[in-house]
Amino acid sequence: MNLHEKYIKRCIQLAKNGLGNTYPNPMVGSVIVYNDTIIGEGWHKKAGEPHAEVNAINAVKDKSLLSAATIYVSLEPCSHLGRTPPCANLIVEKGIINVVIGIIDSNSKVSGAGVAFLKNNGCNVLVGVLESECYNLNKRFFTFHNKRRPFIILKWAETKDGFIDKVRDATSDKLPNWISNEYSQQYVHKMRAKEHAILVGTNTVLNDNPVLNVRSWSGENPVRIFIDREFKAPSDCKLLDGSIKTIVFTAAEQKEKTNENVIFEKINFSKNVPQQICAVLYKYEIQSMIIEGGAKTLQGFIDVNLWDEAYVFVGDVFFNDGLMAPKLNKASFETIKISNDILIVYKNY
Repeated sequence: MNLHEKYIKRCIQLAKNGLGNTYPNPMVGSVIVYNDTIIGEGWHKKAGEPHAEVNAINAVKDKSLLSAATIYVSLEPCSHLGRTPPCANLIVEKGIINVVIGIIDSNSKVSGAGVAFLKNNGCNVLVGVLESECYNLNKRFFTFHNKRRPFIILKWAETKDGFIDKVRDATSDKLPNWISNEYSQQYVHKMRAKEHAILVGTNTVLNDNPVLNVRSWSGENPVRIFIDREFKAPSDCKLLDGSIKTIVFTAAEQKEKTNENVIFEKINFSKNVPQQICAVLYKYEIQSMIIEGGAKTLQGFIDVNLWDEAYVFVGDVFFNDGLMAPKLNKASFETIKISNDILIVYKNY
């Protein structure tokens, strides 16, 4: 590993501290180096708050060293005025002439303009250090801007005999039929804390009455999304309690708005439902989404190849009968043992 890679790697480590908190902004880390010594470092903590470069510069005690130092940043510095001032301008103002960047920002508001501004103002700029690692760090952000849709994660639990749920009837309890163990369930809450939104279908709402929040981990609750074509969800279901921002996709006429946190989006259910959902979520700047069920909803996204990663928890139980799990014709990327459960990870990129 060369010197530049060493410090960009540190930028990536710092950036990860913002995972789940920076939406709709990317995760970014920055370090400032003088004589092979880090004299300042920082990361972007939350949208609307100072960017990584600002925090790194502010952390430098002796500002006279900046003109002879090198600033490293995992993502191209912004060059436009948003909720905070442009970082490229700040770098120039502080007299930092050596800039090393992990990867170009694909956001159309930046997309090379930051690098151009730095070069036009006398900076020595190197771009493309640990580029693939920097891309992976912000895979959600890049997917959102390049494909104009959220980064989509499929997640379900299935039994050893391939079922996702037991047979349900009118007398069934409105509770989940647990398949995975408590450690896998905690892992899922950790996933929720990382992602921007979480989506379920109508039957999951009717059968389980889920909360879809973060309980067994610390972090922000994701935006809750559910599909309800005929609006069958009872008014007292947990997803309509207004405690968390919730988007409902329906074909029914919009219900009278009783809570600012509950948004109704009418779509055409006769065709391209997954694509329509993604288009609406792009409008709301939703960068990533976990689809947690049910089987029909998951299979709908699989059938049109609209997914990026899948996490399948295989529990140490048998149902013998019930609702079959989705079918995913893809080679697994990784297998993880979680006590007596097996987590199989798939990647579609």
